[in-house]
Amino acid sequence: MLNALWNPTTVGDIPLPHRLAMSPMTRSRATPDGVPTELNAEYYAQRASHALIITEGTQPSADGQGYPVTPGIYTDEHITGWRKVTDAVHKADGRIVIQLMHAGRISHPDNTPHHRQPVAPSAIKPTGTTFTASGLQEMPVPRALSTEEVAATVDDFRRAAAAAIAAGADGVEIHGANGYLVHQFLFPSANQRTDQYGGSLDNRIRFAVEVATAVADEIGADRTGLRIGPGNPRNLNDLSESDSHELYPHLLRAVAPLNLAYLQTGAGDEELLPTLRKLWPTTLILNRAGTDIATRAKDIEDGLADVITVGSMALANPDLVERVRTGAPLNTPDPATFYGGGAAGYTDYPTHTA
Repeated sequence: MLNALWNPTTVGDIPLPHRLAMSPMTRSRATPDGVPTELNAEYYAQRASHALIITEGTQPSADGQGYPVTPGIYTDEHITGWRKVTDAVHKADGRIVIQLMHAGRISHPDNTPHHRQPVAPSAIKPTGTTFTASGLQEMPVPRALSTEEVAATVDDFRRAAAAAIAAGADGVEIHGANGYLVHQFLFPSANQRTDQYGGSLDNRIRFAVEVATAVADEIGADRTGLRIGPGNPRNLNDLSESDSHELYPHLLRAVAPLNLAYLQTGAGDEELLPTLRKLWPTTLILNRAGTDIATRAKDIEDGLADVITVGSMALANPDLVERVRTGAPLNTPDPATFYGGGAAGYTDYPTHTA
């Protein structure tokens, strides 16, 4: 069954030597200004044997930052920092795309460089707390973006995509899942707008379509991926989906003509997944969290996915690809070191020695 993993493929204009990719995972180890460091370069280069690295969520603007010490991609300093990462990955014969993640209302003024109120489709407070430098704090009521500001936010994604390519990335992924800004526009639990971005299915998908179109126009569709999250397991970030079986097919029909490099999705809605596979014209990348490699590889054999991604397994095993090939045992990830800190639990996981 694992034989399906080792067939080369192409994602957009990126040739992949096999089909076991690394999922985006927030690690919160950039500088306070959001600049990637040599430590980040080491971390990603260690994992360059994955077919494709999809980086941690990276804010396209100051408004887009949700958590402390996450990387940005909207200043010259960010570009210089990410260039260290991409050069290191390419030197190790890897391929890397930067995930553009605008957190929207899942934020706090203490976590952003300008200390302003978070922005969102509507002024609906998310339930829960978020990490800040001074500890856990309640997330505040966000400020609803004006119609003009929505257009400006689309341009933020466009500029961030251009900056990612200037930093040497092979492409970008637009984060449209996990309760962040693009996802927030899709459902009434976070979007109660009365302009052209709220209400009907066409209006609620409009922001996602405009962002995907702008990014593809800027850097090329063959360098642009989109992540969605039907089912939103555990109602991540207080985002409740409603008419998802109508909305997601509608979204894919609108985005498919762009011929993007890939769609990444989770398996949160098993009933909807085959429909999405049929509707999507290019590479489909699937993250079936919480399952073993053999189960995920079966999705490739069954035609449900073209490429699979792994999260914590890649985090804890820099040489995961070789371990899977040889059947070697896996390191156990340490959740206490997932977010923030230094090398511990980041670049010090051992490789396997036979």
